Amino acid sequence: MLRLTILASGSSGNAALLETEKSRWLVDAGISARRLEERLRAVGVDPGSLSGVFLTHEHADHARGLRVFLRRHSLPLYCNELTWLALAEEKTIDWRRLETARRLELGDLEIESFPVPHDAADPVGFLFHHGTGTVGLVTDLGYATRLVLEKMSQCRALLLEANHDPALLQADSRRPWSVKQRILSRHGHLSNQSAAQIAVEMARRSLQEIVLGHLSEDCNRPELVERAIRERMEQESPAPLSVRVWTERSPASPLCWK
Repeated sequence: MLRLTILASGSSGNAALLETEKSRWLVDAGISARRLEERLRAVGVDPGSLSGVFLTHEHADHARGLRVFLRRHSLPLYCNELTWLALAEEKTIDWRRLETARRLELGDLEIESFPVPHDAADPVGFLFHHGTGTVGLVTDLGYATRLVLEKMSQCRALLLEANHDPALLQADSRRPWSVKQRILSRHGHLSNQSAAQIAVEMARRSLQEIVLGHLSEDCNRPELVERAIRERMEQESPAPLSVRVWTERSPASPLCWK
């Protein structure tokens, strides 16, 4: 059994729960420790039963609750060295080195990280390999490199960001131009159209299910993501693909394979 439950995904914070028959893991901790605990218990998981936490990168929307949560539950943190150093952590945390582009076996799960283009110290996406298939989490990247596409092509299921609608972003009067440039850059975030193109390409491979998340609260809407996906799929007619768009109002319904 391999089960992925999104606990939070968006500009205000990101976290996901990954479960197998033998272990439970948190991927990112971008909301407060209290909210993480509440959301874990809401899906029937005792935070103390987790095996550890994997971290994609050090930005606050992925690490906001990390320090308190790790200390409160005495859990190990798995991330690469540059991300660990960027956290400027006290050395009381149980850090386990997870080298980028290397595989690590932990019980019945094999974890593979790979570099993604984003403006952080050493940001990564994750593949989680299990006997029932491979699930990928790729939530912060400016564009999909050949390596990223090759890694995602192994996935049966994928959590991918669809961060913004370009027109809404350009029209946003609250963001300075420098921030807009960063978001739109090759080390920023994926637009709806970019995410839709990736979804179609992966549907031609082994991908069966995709969850689109990390939507900007100000510069995106679920219906715009759905439209971008629908239009691209109508144009290119890939293999059937189950598509979900996740927002903070979405129920915590897991993806599960046995």
